[in-house]
Amino acid sequence: MIGDIFSLVEAHEEWRGKKCLNLIPSENVMSPSVRRLLSSDFAHRYTSRDKFYRGTRFTDEIEALGEKFACDVFDAETADLRPLSGHIADLVFIAGFAKPGDTLMCVSAENGGYPGIWKQGLPSFLQLKLVEFPFSRQEMNIKVEEAQEVICEIKPNLIIFGASLFLFPHPVRELVETAEQVDAKIGFDGSHVLGLIGGREFQNPLQEGADALFGSTHKTFFGPQGGIILARKEYGEVLRRKVFPAFVDNAHWNRIVALTLALVEMKEFGRAYARQVIRNAQTLAKALADYGFPVACQHLGFTRSHQVWLNYGDYKKGGNIASRLEKANIIADSGVRLGTCEVTRRGMREQEMMKIAEYIKRIVMDNEDVEKVKHDVERLLQDFQRVHYCFDTK
Repeated sequence: MIGDIFSLVEAHEEWRGKKCLNLIPSENVMSPSVRRLLSSDFAHRYTSRDKFYRGTRFTDEIEALGEKFACDVFDAETADLRPLSGHIADLVFIAGFAKPGDTLMCVSAENGGYPGIWKQGLPSFLQLKLVEFPFSRQEMNIKVEEAQEVICEIKPNLIIFGASLFLFPHPVRELVETAEQVDAKIGFDGSHVLGLIGGREFQNPLQEGADALFGSTHKTFFGPQGGIILARKEYGEVLRRKVFPAFVDNAHWNRIVALTLALVEMKEFGRAYARQVIRNAQTLAKALADYGFPVACQHLGFTRSHQVWLNYGDYKKGGNIASRLEKANIIADSGVRLGTCEVTRRGMREQEMMKIAEYIKRIVMDNEDVEKVKHDVERLLQDFQRVHYCFDTK
């Protein structure tokens, strides 16, 4: 039985870690040094704000150091690394500033918003009313003038920007003044684009007027799976007081020490990484469009993020395509969002994006033999087994 466990892990690491083109936009790969920290002695330990647990002096130093680097990377006044996931970070923000019966405005799940803060997610649990942003499917963005009208009419208590299908920056700056007129708290779920924000190649929500930026730390941001909250001081201090004991008890300090090193990597290498992620996404999108794939937003240059969206209209057709690609070791999701964050971190550039587009065409359009394409995928990956944009390869 023990052998089965290790065999399954080894098989997974051989396949997904070495032989697959991982194009899921919500995944990334950590550097070897960050991965090593996940198995440090911090994995065994507790700490607490009231000093109930002793022996935490180095834990406290790590937390302070991590918060400092997070504030530097994201131009924040406060940072909290304790949320165990982006979903928990969402929960802390929403519950921190809303009460039952209040109104939350965000991008609907039907328009690519995060389902966790839509109808079946946190708002139903917290008894909040929901209002969706007016949204253009053609532009894949919020309609500014219509949103201003809805905000003035509905007067939402909370407004959250950000999405799961996230091609372009959201109009935070354009809507801040209207939100402030109705005293709405402004959040930005940056789960998907956090690494692009930290790399200063996307929008900067806090500088544009958002009260808090929060989300996952393992998508475009290349840390361990977990969450983070960054905020202006007035709002960050409120949220910090609410994290424990309501939402997080043990914050998993091995994750926090690993995240701290990933923040240092982002500070050192983030701009070059983020720039290449976006270039790769735009190159992949154009190549796929040239082959005749239904790539969204061609008139806008396809994307300004890590995501390329093949708009097939429904998850059933998208799921069939993702299943066919998987047989050739090309890993996508059923929404056919293709992400360039992990392949970029493995050192791929525009030339490789052209090859990836060709592989996808050979499977989806040409119905070529799967084994032949898989062979070519594995041969390409032989040259991209190291993690880039980190101190391990400097």
